[in-house]
Amino acid sequence: MKDMKKFILFFMLLAFPAALPARTVDVAAAYIGASHFDQVRVAATMAPTLNLLTGIEAQTIHERAFEDPIYSVGVPIHLDFDLLQFNITPFYYFKNKSDNPDYQDASAYGVTARMIIALEDDQVNDLYTHAVLGVSYANQQGTVFREGGEFSNTDYAQMVYTLQLHKNFFRMFGFEAAANVFQYPDGITGVTGLRSILNQQDLAFTQTFDVTHDLAKYTLGARITRMWPDNAATLYVGYRYGEYYTADPEHSFIVGNSFAATRNISADIAYNHVRTIHNDNKRDILYARMIMSF
Repeated sequence: MKDMKKFILFFMLLAFPAALPARTVDVAAAYIGASHFDQVRVAATMAPTLNLLTGIEAQTIHERAFEDPIYSVGVPIHLDFDLLQFNITPFYYFKNKSDNPDYQDASAYGVTARMIIALEDDQVNDLYTHAVLGVSYANQQGTVFREGGEFSNTDYAQMVYTLQLHKNFFRMFGFEAAANVFQYPDGITGVTGLRSILNQQDLAFTQTFDVTHDLAKYTLGARITRMWPDNAATLYVGYRYGEYYTADPEHSFIVGNSFAATRNISADIAYNHVRTIHNDNKRDILYARMIMSF
């Protein structure tokens, strides 16, 4: 585990300097808020070559369940080979001090990888069909709770396998479908909870802006988008259903709007409603993001 951690940190430090002599630069900032958390994300991405896009991203999360803010950094890397593209993002969560002496300080690190296959790429009519295969790994230093009230301070690993389909129609509509399956190499039998600072959305976006720590079995989601390419604007709605080992099954609903504010500035605003199947736990989440291109 220590060797993997050193490798990911080295990979992050190695990738970012390579992006400095950039051809283009995009800077983004996002705020996500709900009654139980406030999250701020910032990112800068650069294109040093025609086939490479990379940069750095950081986030801070103020959760009501943690005394101190949670901080993390990542290095997104995008490689474009026309009909085949790769997205790789190593990330690291800085240690968060526990306010309970029985629980160890929490931290996490991992990497996500996506291979995007162009099944259809009609540049004349601006039509595309993409299949996405993904795998993510994370190691979390935290506290595992088990049946009978037992708990242990330990490292806990997990994997996520992702399959997605992206397709557009008539240059006006877009459709996305996604499935994620979660695996726990350190075992999940008898686990009732995990005290962790890792946001599961960093492993696989599952059509929610919620900060999620619960251990999932699987998620199924879809999104439909109405596009106005000439105006760089979209309206979209998304849905996700997920089952969990450590929580009740959930529904998530998203509605959002992205648009160009100026030639170099675009925005994305969305509302997300999340609730369990028995309506015991409802959350309303606001998402706002701005991107500036230079």
